[in-house]
Amino acid sequence: MTLTTSRRGFLASAAAAAAVLYVGVRPNGALAAGAAPAQLNPFVKISADGTVTAIIKHFEKGQGPATGLTTLIAEELGVSMDDIQYEFAPSDAARYANLAFGQMQGTGGSTAMANSFMQYRQAGAAAREMLIQAAAEAWGADAAALSLEDGIITGAGQSAPIADFVAAAAQMEAPAEPRLKDPSAFRLIGNPQVKRKDSLPKTNGTAKFAMDLHLPNQMVAVILRSPRMGGLANGFDDTGAKAVKGYIRAAVLPNQAGVAVYAENTWAAFQARDAITADWDFSNAENRSSDQIREELLAAVNAEPEFNVTGADHAATTEQIAGAAQVVEQTFYFPLLAHAPMEPLTCTIEADADGGVTLHDGCQFPSGPHMALAQIFQLPMDKVRIRTMFAGGSFGRRATPTADYQVEAALAFALTDRTRPVKLVWSREDDITGGYYRPAVAHRVRVGLDAEGNIAGWDHRIAAQSILKGTAFESMMVHGGVDHSSVEGAADTPYRIPAQFTGLSDVAKATPVLWWRSVGHTHTAYVMEVMMDEAARAAGRDPVDFRLALLEGGGADQQRLAGVLKLAAEKAGWGSAPEGRSQGIAVHKSFGSYVAEVVEVSGSAGDGVKIEKVTCAVDCGIAVNPDVIKAQMEGGIGYGLGHAMRNQITLTEGVVDQSNFPDYEPLRIGDIGAIEVHIVPSAEMPTGVGEPGTPPAAPALANAIAADGPRVTELPMNLNGVSFA
Repeated sequence: MTLTTSRRGFLASAAAAAAVLYVGVRPNGALAAGAAPAQLNPFVKISADGTVTAIIKHFEKGQGPATGLTTLIAEELGVSMDDIQYEFAPSDAARYANLAFGQMQGTGGSTAMANSFMQYRQAGAAAREMLIQAAAEAWGADAAALSLEDGIITGAGQSAPIADFVAAAAQMEAPAEPRLKDPSAFRLIGNPQVKRKDSLPKTNGTAKFAMDLHLPNQMVAVILRSPRMGGLANGFDDTGAKAVKGYIRAAVLPNQAGVAVYAENTWAAFQARDAITADWDFSNAENRSSDQIREELLAAVNAEPEFNVTGADHAATTEQIAGAAQVVEQTFYFPLLAHAPMEPLTCTIEADADGGVTLHDGCQFPSGPHMALAQIFQLPMDKVRIRTMFAGGSFGRRATPTADYQVEAALAFALTDRTRPVKLVWSREDDITGGYYRPAVAHRVRVGLDAEGNIAGWDHRIAAQSILKGTAFESMMVHGGVDHSSVEGAADTPYRIPAQFTGLSDVAKATPVLWWRSVGHTHTAYVMEVMMDEAARAAGRDPVDFRLALLEGGGADQQRLAGVLKLAAEKAGWGSAPEGRSQGIAVHKSFGSYVAEVVEVSGSAGDGVKIEKVTCAVDCGIAVNPDVIKAQMEGGIGYGLGHAMRNQITLTEGVVDQSNFPDYEPLRIGDIGAIEVHIVPSAEMPTGVGEPGTPPAAPALANAIAADGPRVTELPMNLNGVSFA
């Protein structure tokens, strides 16, 4: 996916922003001491001492936009990474909308770099030209003879820091067509020596996460939630809670989604909540157990699908498979999964002196809670403010269509006299037992091979709990009844597969489901790549060669996918694993990026599999920050492998069985021997890296295990025939 905005359209908004902002100026035109920074456009402001600040419109949950977007401005403006700071943008969709989401401000879908690349480069270039023009006018020189590097403007026999020209530049109109640097002149973009801007503050404790916030005179609120998702609170008895020191009060939330418990500190709030008993209405709650959910999904993929996703001729596909020399068939099942970010959900809300409210939050989708709070408090939008802080992970959890935890905080605050800030805190157990989940999904695939071992037909059925249906996004993102997030990566595979049919059946849900790192690609990549290996084995062909044959003669998609496939195989020494080891490969396109991974394992499924090495090749267009890209590939690989190895969420009559990391175990550092990442050089527009590393990881592991052991078609692996060393 490539997202751009016209330079003229961007700069018109930049000029409008500059016109309403100011910089303090003495009568002689010099910048006044202590003056407010000049915001030269919505993304750049410069202080009196010449310190440049990048305004980051995407929140930072560890995926790197604070570094990446800052790099773009620093590159085009002409300052070093040491001389530029960053801060998170306010909630203001008019200026800071995600271009992939229309008029919504938010971070997700690995779009931060894709939708901001040109926008932030233009911002830096516009600021550079404004500063140079100001210097040219001050020196009586031709602006074309001046340059700006490392924060110094030079030329025409003159040299001065940018701080000398901030005041004058702030009064100028933004240039209509700022000149962007030629890629050959990049010093920061693509430089592997550029390190993350947020690493130091996160290691020395100065970075402030939402959980770190402690406002004067605040109360802590926790929510006693229904043990079954969707249950409603009718009332409660807090007799036992009154004995807890620090307990203040409790109240049923206006939407009956739980009981808000208020205390002077977090420990007292948890203790008091444990002492409260509530009366619940379970009539519309999730009452199924995991076995029932599994049976419903498997029944759906073995019946006629509800939707023909691509409009393919199903009868023709069926005929091709019926006449095939051999048929390969598998049924797959994927359980519910939790997001389990390291920092559980939390936010703080307080009243402002002007009658408005401020939400302090590691806010992934500011537009949602902004609108929700405006409705709850009956306030105009400009009286709702969101201060975005660092978030300790998300994997999709902080981007709920319902703004669930922010609404909880707002309702809890609304029930008070609003003289004290209210900090909402979720425990790890709250997150695991009462959050949102990656949907449970089933697949059934039948592949027909002709006498030469080529694919003749591919019949693919998917049954899933829709993420988008029933949400505010349904009208925008569900087309013809098809929730594309259920089928992405299968229905639109780059493989040139003849007679391919993809069918989808929605299964009604009461369990709240949500996008999870790489969304539908989490399961479609597994099925596509495991079936590719199954078909290659049946055809008696090498798995890499088999895949390449399905990409030959194609366009850019096929060529780029083939490129990472070849690179990963080459770097992993495909086919020449050491004695006692086996290899598996998988390749997948998601979020505009192309990733191939080779997993090398030792041991056996019965005695214990050990992941010795993962070799990854990624083509994500221009590699803005190679260091960040490698880290995201490593993290995505670990996330995908850990969940496939041993994670699932199960229900017993609607109650979640798991509660914390002892029974929902995260990946351990010793689980993977080594990860090696290779980035394909590219001049294409940059695409996402936060999610694409995850989809190929699990199928590459499954294919490595199947080389000498069982074919795993149901996850997690440790409950389906595989033990790990």
